[in-house]
Amino acid sequence: MRKILATTLLMAGALYANAVLALDSTGTPVVVTPLASRATTASGQPITLPRKNVQVLVSTYDIAPGATLPVHKHPFPRYAYVEAGTLQVTNVDTGKSNTYKTGDFIIEMIGQWHQATNVGDGPVKLLVIDQVEEGAKNTILRQ
Repeated sequence: MRKILATTLLMAGALYANAVLALDSTGTPVVVTPLASRATTASGQPITLPRKNVQVLVSTYDIAPGATLPVHKHPFPRYAYVEAGTLQVTNVDTGKSNTYKTGDFIIEMIGQWHQATNVGDGPVKLLVIDQVEEGAKNTILRQ
């Protein structure tokens, strides 16, 4: 049994390196394309989960051209997939910026003040996933 499990895990790992062809229950192909695999945030911090009762929050953001979000930070992990547009995220303490475009995956910095600006011509559309302690919020605005 262990040998079968080990072989299965090795095969899955080899397939994960590229797009994976899976089958649904009727034998119809389903294509799985990995988008990201990271162990650190945009600023190089290790990703750690909340210690108590993790809650997953999923939301969408529509950011108008030229709009800048207020300076804020996240006490827990936040992930975002850029569905459309160009977003520049700046760490306000270091001045370092990263620019993300359609198709990019963002692993936001944790506990560091930053802000984001839509630097493109069209709206930025994000799919955002937060992992928080149950009942907690994941955005703190700078006063």
